[in-house]
Formats: sequence, structure tokens, C-alpha cells
Amino acid sequence: MLEDRAALEHEERIVWTEDVGDFDYVRQTVVRLSTTRQKPVGWNGTGRRVGYSVLKSDAPSGDTGRFVRRVFWVKDYDRSEQPDGTYKTSAPSEAVDPRTVAPGVLGELTERAWGGPLPD
Repeated sequence: MLEDRAALEHEERIVWTEDVGDFDYVRQTVVRLSTTRQKPVGWNGTGRRVGYSVLKSDAPSGDTGRFVRRVFWVKDYDRSEQPDGTYKTSAPSEAVDPRTVAPGVLGELTERAWGGPLPD
């Protein structure tokens, strides 16, 4: 995600398609194939999309005419779906606390997202 920080400067807002108030974490992924700046980002990955970034109307496209955007999603075995499951006291590598997500700002892994004290 570090190489994508520059692309985040064109974000205007984050749209949550579900209420993420009860989510300890969501998965954050950058997609480079979006054909639109503002319409919902398609999601063909595993799990379900719970949010996406919207770009400013003048955001540039890449060499292929596609836009770089973020997608936020969860899998069926994430803590929000199975509280006592695999990620009861940990989180996947792409997990971020949705409360730390903002336009132009990468989400962060917090103790809440991790499910306890962060590992050293």
C-alpha cells in the first residue's frame, strides 16, 4: 500500500455501503482497474464489499485510462462475521480500523482492529 499513497491525494470521500460502526476492522485494498472516478467500485474478489473511495472529478487516470481507488471488504470468516473464529485475537494483513479511514488517509491497524495489544 505504501506505493499507493500518492494516488490517495485524489480521493474526495469514502462511501460505506454497510454500517461499519460495529466492525473492528475491514480489509483495505487498492484497485487499479476502475473505469470510473465516482460510481461504485466493482468487486469480484472473495468476500463482500462494504465501502469504496470516490475520487475528485479532476482525478487523473493512469496509463491505461483506469483509476486507482480503494475498496473496503470483509470475508465470511472475519471477526465481524465470526466473532470467535480465526481472527478473534488477530487480524488479516490488510486489516484497518474503519474509524481511521478518511479520504487521502490510509487506514491504520489499531488494538481494536487487532483484537488486543498489537504485536511488537
